[in-house]
Amino acid sequence: MIRKLLRRVFRRGEPTPRPVEIIGPEQHGIRPEQVSAAARRTVDTLQQAGFKAYVVGGAVRDLIAGIDPKDFDVATDATPEQVRNLFRRARIIGRRFQIVHVMFGQETIEVSTFRAAHDENTLKDEHGRVLRDNVWGTMEEDAARRDFTINALYYDPATQQVFDYHHGVRDLQHKTLRMIGDPRARYREDPVRMLRAVRLSAKLDLRMDPTVEAPIREMAELIENVPAARLFDEMLKLLFSGHAVECVKRLREEGLHHGLLPLLDVILEQPLGEKFVMLALADTDRRVREGKRTSPGFLFATLLWHEVLANWEARKNQGELPVPALHAAMDEVLDTQGEKLAITRRIIGDIKEIWLLQPRFEKRGGRAPLRLIEQPRFRAAWDFLRLRAESGELPEEIVDWWARFAEADHATREAMLKPETAGTKKRRRRRAKKPAECPASAVSPAPSLNE
Repeated sequence: MIRKLLRRVFRRGEPTPRPVEIIGPEQHGIRPEQVSAAARRTVDTLQQAGFKAYVVGGAVRDLIAGIDPKDFDVATDATPEQVRNLFRRARIIGRRFQIVHVMFGQETIEVSTFRAAHDENTLKDEHGRVLRDNVWGTMEEDAARRDFTINALYYDPATQQVFDYHHGVRDLQHKTLRMIGDPRARYREDPVRMLRAVRLSAKLDLRMDPTVEAPIREMAELIENVPAARLFDEMLKLLFSGHAVECVKRLREEGLHHGLLPLLDVILEQPLGEKFVMLALADTDRRVREGKRTSPGFLFATLLWHEVLANWEARKNQGELPVPALHAAMDEVLDTQGEKLAITRRIIGDIKEIWLLQPRFEKRGGRAPLRLIEQPRFRAAWDFLRLRAESGELPEEIVDWWARFAEADHATREAMLKPETAGTKKRRRRRAKKPAECPASAVSPAPSLNE
C-alpha cells in the first residue's frame, strides 16, 4: 500500500498530466450499434457492478477511421479476479500482463485492468524490455502507458463519449503517428512497437512522426529479444492486415525484415522469389478486403517456398531421391524458421500438405490425377500452383489443364489423361518357383494374389 501511495505521489517516467478531452458523437462519428453486442454487454456488466469500463484502443481508432474492427478490447478499473467473478465464461491469462478473456459464443472480449506507470521496481531484462507488469493504476496512468496516441482512446457506449488524453483523435485526423512518451524508451520496453508502428502506418496511411521513425533502424536488433510466440502473433496481424504488401515494403525501408522471417530477406533479394512473395501478399490483401477466408498456412507456405525449392533442388543434384529430398528440405527450412517464429503445429501441417502436393501436379496420366483432385488440400495446392505460374516458375498451361480437369465430368477427365500413361497399371511380377532339392525339404509356394 505504501509503495502504491508513493507511486501515485511521485510518478516516475510519466508525461506531464494533462486534462482529458471528452469528444461527443457528432465529432467522433461512432454509433453504439457499431460496437459488438458482446463488447457492449461486457462494458454494461462492469458498469452495473460499480466499475469504470470502456471500449479501448484499436477498435475505437478503427471506428473513427471508418474501418470495421476485427475485435474489441475493454479497459476497466476492476482487477482481473473481479472481472472473472462477474462473468460465467471468463478466464485469466498472461504472465507479463494479466488480462481476462470473456467469452460470448464465438466472440472473445479481452478485458484489461488500468495499469500504473513504470518505475524502478518494474521487472525488466538487460535490454530494458518489460518482463512482468501487473501494477494497477488510474485511467489517466493507463492512457500514458499505451504506445501511440491513436491507441489511447476510450469509448463509453452508454454516454457515446470518447475520452482522449493525448490528442489521438486529432493525430488520426491529421494522418500522423505519434508515440506517447520517449520513443526510444518505449521501444526498449517493448520492441514489438517498432513492428506495430510499421503496420499502423501502412494500414491507416499515416506518416510517422520523425521521433517515431528515426530510432527504428538502429534499434531493430532488439526484435531478437522478443519471445517467438509473441512475435508470431504480431507477424500474423501484419500479414493479415489487408495491407501486407505495403507493410513489407515499409519493413524493408526501416530495415526490419532482416531476422523477422529469417529467410524473407534472402527471398526478397531474388527476382523470381520476390515476385512470387509479392503476388501471394497481394492475393491475401485482396481476400482480406473482400471478407474472404484466409489461411496462415497458405501464406507462410508461399513466403518460404523458394528456400524449400532451392534446398530441394540441391539435394536432388546430390543424388537424393525426390520425395525424401523434399521432406528433408521442408524440415530444414521450417526448423530454421522455428528458431524465430513459434509457428503452431497445425499451421506447419497445412504448410507441408501444400508443399507435398506440388510434385504430384506433374503427373497427368494414369490414376494419379483422379486421386489428387480428391485430396482435401487440392484447392489450396492449386492456388499455390497458380501463383508459381504467375511468377514465371511454371508454364501457365499446367495450371489451366488442372483447372479444366477438376471441373470436367468423368468421361472428359478420362479423355484428358495423357495417352502414354493413361489407363496403364503396373503388373505384379510373379516370383519364380524354386525347384525342390529333395522331396524331404520341399515347401509348397504361397498362393499368389493374382490367382
